[in-house]
Amino acid sequence: MKICVSGLWHLGCVTAAGLAAAGHQVIGLDCEQARVAKLRRGIAPVSEPDLDRLIAQGLSSNRLQFSSTLSEATRNIDVFWVTHDTPIDDDDGADSDFVMAQIERELLGVNADTLVLISSQLPVGSIRRLEHSPALNGRPAPLRFAYSPENLRLGSAVNDFLHPQRIVVGIRSDRDRQALHTLLSPLCQRIEWMSVESAEMTKHAINAFLATSIAFANELALICETVGADPREVERGLKSENRIGPRAYLSAGAAFAGGTLGRDVAFLNQTSRRHGVTTPLLSSVLPSNDLHKHWARQKLAALRADLSQSTVAVWGLTYKPGTDTLRRSASVELCDWLISHGASIQVHDPLVNCLPERWGAAARRYDDPLAAVPGAQVLVLATDSPVYRAISSAQLLACVSNRLLVLDANRLLPHLADAGEHLEYFAVGTSIGDA
Repeated sequence: MKICVSGLWHLGCVTAAGLAAAGHQVIGLDCEQARVAKLRRGIAPVSEPDLDRLIAQGLSSNRLQFSSTLSEATRNIDVFWVTHDTPIDDDDGADSDFVMAQIERELLGVNADTLVLISSQLPVGSIRRLEHSPALNGRPAPLRFAYSPENLRLGSAVNDFLHPQRIVVGIRSDRDRQALHTLLSPLCQRIEWMSVESAEMTKHAINAFLATSIAFANELALICETVGADPREVERGLKSENRIGPRAYLSAGAAFAGGTLGRDVAFLNQTSRRHGVTTPLLSSVLPSNDLHKHWARQKLAALRADLSQSTVAVWGLTYKPGTDTLRRSASVELCDWLISHGASIQVHDPLVNCLPERWGAAARRYDDPLAAVPGAQVLVLATDSPVYRAISSAQLLACVSNRLLVLDANRLLPHLADAGEHLEYFAVGTSIGDA
């Protein structure tokens, strides 16, 4: 099939390159000419493992092209696949109107009766809005719409796209089902067919469930701190229950960040308010998570009341491992807070070469995580990178001259709890009396 993939940031680049790898003829469309020029050289605009290789493979096979011209990109296509990423503000608010306006402008140039597959992160009801858009009416044959929620995790997006467990697709007709089966069956034989609105809602439901699970596990861990229970043992008790299961999202640790989970919880809260539906559980998820974001701050306040003149080593800056994205990073927010309280920070991240300018002389970057430790009174393990998991107690102790406070929300290095008197180790669920 011939596919136009519109919107070439993280989701769009992975989708375009993945479809080409699956044997389709693909042209990626983006209005940013500089971005298109880089992609034509095989360079993705965002860091994602294996993505540059997949793009280069598609270019060399002539199954993948890139364009900034709508008429060129949509000529004789079978499917117009919309993959614009939705901007999210610091309060988990998604600018879906901005994305809808982009989509409407592009669809004005798409031929009548084209199948439009939307994967952009939009609130339930957005496809119906497009179907009834005055700007898109008046064609001899209307556009046909379908929806497939993206399910790509930063750091593993290429594998997620090429080897999905299943694909959710919302359709309006058997004709569209047949076309999308041809498109998607090379990637996955298990396709969950449903209505468009159900597919939109499924995306919100998945992320809201994961967000609720994280908030639930972290609240339990805070209670464990006060009563002497071990949250890891409680987690084991939960996951061994057949009605819950071993893969449940119930590990106590850092608050969720980045905006993806929060965005869908916010979508559901907005939708429920608009329709007069009361949702006490969903309405409490974001406030619970926001409180938990301050776990490291609260531990520091209890253990080191005065941070001025302190030096804090921070391992990991990005939103999550495997990406270079700093926006909405909980680690960056913590560094901002540390600097505002007079601390100096010594930081390492395997994918970050430039620090935020606002940090100035208060921050210093190191190429080696262990090199960031000497002189620090506190070490914060902020992202779950394999680089950090490989570090032994002996390696860390060799860098420590005085007592080092280690804050490891996600228990990346649990063996540090038994490393001796020079390390004071805390994870979520560890009470001060237990250290």
